[in-house]
Amino acid sequence: MTHPVLVLQREGPVATLRLSRPDKHNMLAMAEVPEFLDVLDTLDADENLRVIVLTGSGEKSFSAGVDLGDVLTHDWNDNPLERLADRIEALRPVTVCALNGSVYGGASDLALACDFRIGVEGMRLVMPPARLGLVFHETGLRRYVERLGPQLARSLFLAAEKLDSVTLLEVGYLDRLVTRDDLAAAVGAFTAQLAALSPLSLQITKKALNGISRGDLDSDWLKQKTVACFATDDADEGLAAAREKREPVFKGS
Repeated sequence: MTHPVLVLQREGPVATLRLSRPDKHNMLAMAEVPEFLDVLDTLDADENLRVIVLTGSGEKSFSAGVDLGDVLTHDWNDNPLERLADRIEALRPVTVCALNGSVYGGASDLALACDFRIGVEGMRLVMPPARLGLVFHETGLRRYVERLGPQLARSLFLAAEKLDSVTLLEVGYLDRLVTRDDLAAAVGAFTAQLAALSPLSLQITKKALNGISRGDLDSDWLKQKTVACFATDDADEGLAAAREKREPVFKGS
């Protein structure tokens, strides 16, 4: 499936969404976001899907964020990029951002909304709002504070600091840092690892972790789901595999 800036590839339980505008640093136009959201809704509803990878085309940038032409013309009472990042965070499958290059502004929040980030050596993160006289969207600011801490958020948003790849790994923005040549293999191995785990366990735990981070976890819901897991086929298979010293084959039920 191909969209103006979005290419979707599917291999078994893993789907890859690739931003495909390398000549413009994979920038997103606001008019393209609704279609992006529709694709995410379709993937989220596919119970056979376990992992979603978000990446970019080319070697320079994962994404430069919003097309600057939209900055002056869009009605920012509604921020489609904020809605897109929030939708990525809420996806049922585990998400991995494969940062094939540098990341700028709002696109850095799309990556941060993913569960994991694997970056390439030499990339950097550039946060330009203070240099442009703008203010970053609220849920993005919250996500930076919740996931990386308030002081790092201050460095990025108040001092407009640019972070190199090594620093991004040190501060926890990146989970792994690899050479460009190793990116595809590293992402493939990691997604295979994720896809082999119990999708039911991952789905519940992911929602719980996000709720804890935001401070809105429904403890009664988590208790109910935790207890119910003991009666699932996945639990039976996982425990049987452990006893038999073999790899489990989970079905997500």
